[in-house]
Amino acid sequence: MKNRTSFIIIGGLIILALLGVYGSITANPAGFIQGIAVIALIGLVIYFLVRRFSASSPQKKEQRAFLKAAKQSKKRLQLKSGDSHVKSSSLGTLTSLKKNTKTKKKSPAHLTVIDGKKAKKKNRASF
Repeated sequence: MKNRTSFIIIGGLIILALLGVYGSITANPAGFIQGIAVIALIGLVIYFLVRRFSASSPQKKEQRAFLKAAKQSKKRLQLKSGDSHVKSSSLGTLTSLKKNTKTKKKSPAHLTVIDGKKAKKKNRASF
């Protein structure tokens, strides 16, 4: 019974809204379109302000990390494609190879260790 009354109320509101929209369109179509455009513009401005000033720093950090990884991958692929031409002409000296390995720095992994309850035994006697 409760669902039936809420269905009737919501259905009635939808019908009244449709009648209001129809009446607004027939009475003043330009004003109706202008009103819809103003509402859409205000909605877009609010949406972009919320996105701009929201505290979405984890997403921004992930995006920066992704861009950094993409640049490193691109650089590595360019070096691999460039090394194939260089290796065919000359191999290079041992000192230059050591210098290249020393200058490469890996970015620190931002991982944390979560300690679980490893020492706690389960009580298997209770059924």
